[in-house]
Amino acid sequence: MPRASKRKSDPVRSSEPAPKRATTKEVERIDNFFASYANTSIGMIDPEGVEKLCSDLCVEHTDVRILMLAWKMNAKKQGYFTQDEWRTGLKSLHADTLKKLKKELPELEKEVVKQKNFEDFYCYSFRYCLTEDKQKSLDIESVCMLLDLVLGPHFPLQVDSFVEYLKIQKEYKVINMDQWTNFFRFCQEIEFPDLQNYDACQAWPLVLDNFVDWLREKSTAA
Repeated sequence: MPRASKRKSDPVRSSEPAPKRATTKEVERIDNFFASYANTSIGMIDPEGVEKLCSDLCVEHTDVRILMLAWKMNAKKQGYFTQDEWRTGLKSLHADTLKKLKKELPELEKEVVKQKNFEDFYCYSFRYCLTEDKQKSLDIESVCMLLDLVLGPHFPLQVDSFVEYLKIQKEYKVINMDQWTNFFRFCQEIEFPDLQNYDACQAWPLVLDNFVDWLREKSTAA
């Protein structure tokens, strides 16, 4: 009995699947978008490029949304975006043009303020401002500006009071990450302005103990 002939398999298609082609096109557009702001001599977007981006987005370079954009890119160096960082952030935002990025900024803001993201953004903002090698702390002036920018809209009373205290006290010239993160915990956990549940025995940083003492003395004197 003759054997049945085997059916020839279909030839392998050399073209890429449609989703992959679409992704490649998106990356190309994101790269072209990057090139419009990049300093070609260093292959990065530098502070001048960031300023031009802010101008095109119609936002100030001090706008918190630019810091949020840096967080989305996981940018490592203040004022600079590498091509990989740019790709990471803009692919996630599905923003491959200026128009799309402008449209996505309000959505990015909503994403950052979600409880699961905000603490990470808050810690990132401190690290992003450490511009020197092996730098571990920020000067008081920078901390006050950053607190106003990042935390002020969410805890205005606490931030205003802490900024006032930091500006008049003489003991601390800088703030470190531990103090920075514990102030966020303070805002979340401590009843304000009565401070009834603040317990200095709970291993708060000394700067916060001193802040609370200052607030209580101020309240008594009023």
